[in-house]
Amino acid sequence: MILVPYHQDHRLADDLLPVTAAVSAITPELPQGDLWSRLVALHDAAADAIAAEIKADGDTIVLSGDCLVAMATLAGAQRAGHDPAVIWFDAHGDVHTLETSTSGYLGGLSLRLLQGAHADRLATPLGVRPVAEARSVLVDARDLDPAEAEFLRTSAILRTGVTDLDVAKLPDGPLIVHVDLDVIDPGELPGLLFEAPDGPAAADVLHAVRRIVDTNRVVALDIACPWHPTSDPAVQQTRAALIEDLTRAF
Repeated sequence: MILVPYHQDHRLADDLLPVTAAVSAITPELPQGDLWSRLVALHDAAADAIAAEIKADGDTIVLSGDCLVAMATLAGAQRAGHDPAVIWFDAHGDVHTLETSTSGYLGGLSLRLLQGAHADRLATPLGVRPVAEARSVLVDARDLDPAEAEFLRTSAILRTGVTDLDVAKLPDGPLIVHVDLDVIDPGELPGLLFEAPDGPAAADVLHAVRRIVDTNRVVALDIACPWHPTSDPAVQQTRAALIEDLTRAF
């Protein structure tokens, strides 16, 4: 498992991403400068580690506090010789651009960046080949901003619900499965940064991920944990158990 304990370029507290499995933590010294240059440095270091683990083991798990780290996962898979499609589990669309985002939150651009938006900011410096929209599957995305809904209306991105996911309709070839844990209903997983009500149960998400893994085509499972710090032991245990269940699924 590759641990990238960051939200954007912010180093997270050690206990915010609870893991019991052996991990390789990526904590490079980031350069002074703007956010994008710091993200390039972080993702480049993570991508090298991800590529090495995929080459050694055939696959890997990447755990972080931020959907943007999916760019490092894609870069790592490509550096390992794969041309993966992306299956994106998320309560949100993450298909904003800098022009359409009303909040300016970069995590809301994460999937769109993988598809080549603003390539000069991350993809090009990392040597990433964009993923075609038709090789992207957006799962759930129940909480969309108007600009995202308008983009998806004509996009080639395949959309599906968690329980409706049909593995026979997934893109061909190797796969990266990205799971933003806010896809799960916040009533079951409290303390999320961006809660979206009326989500699927954790069990349904786990079942869908297992079905994709059972295709034997997943080269990386990318898990984002965008949640607030907590001192509540029950919440901590819920988070740790969920991460453990996902890693077992892989």
